[in-house]
Amino acid sequence: MQIALLGGTGDIGEGFAVRFSRDTEHDVIVGSRTAEKAANAAESYIETLDDHGVDATVADAENPEAARRGDVVILSVPAYYLSDTIEAVADNLGDAVLVSPAVGMQRDEDGLHYNRPGAGSVAQLAAEAAPAGTPVVGAFQNLAAAKLANLDADMDWDVPVTGDDPEAKATVMELADEVEGLRSLDAGGLANSTEIESLTPLLINLAANNDGLHDLGVKFW
Repeated sequence: MQIALLGGTGDIGEGFAVRFSRDTEHDVIVGSRTAEKAANAAESYIETLDDHGVDATVADAENPEAARRGDVVILSVPAYYLSDTIEAVADNLGDAVLVSPAVGMQRDEDGLHYNRPGAGSVAQLAAEAAPAGTPVVGAFQNLAAAKLANLDADMDWDVPVTGDDPEAKATVMELADEVEGLRSLDAGGLANSTEIESLTPLLINLAANNDGLHDLGVKFW
């Protein structure tokens, strides 16, 4: 399977690239708005993997080409770039599953707060922007990017997954389960993404205000 990371040059994109490359047999394509930025990021990720004894190839491409090649296309961009990114690649998505891990947040003097879009959630916003027939799945919203990108760090996190297309949701859940330290959980339809996304600012606020709680994720018993 081909996993395309649109905007895969940032922190969360790095985490996806190195973890999927190390823990799964799938091919990873790092996308960016510019070919040079994508190539530089892919080279850096390959070096990180090599340092950890992993012989892997990470491909690179501009976002539209990455989307064209992807079976699963992950929107590794901030929420405010999400609609524009989808619009730029819409004609290239084909039969791909589109995955939204983004969370809208705003900061004030008290900390971070969930910034709920008019669509209800960022995942639902992605569904509105996606071409008709493209399944959208919400997943990976609660992962700490720095820890995800650190291959020396052990994870023990749950990944709630939402979606209205059962087959697409199952594909993303299987992908999450292949990553060491992640466990997917079916959280129902895409409309339930609101509750999942709203956990992320809470996790960041807890990490900022309590010693020893950096890089928090979620775990359910």
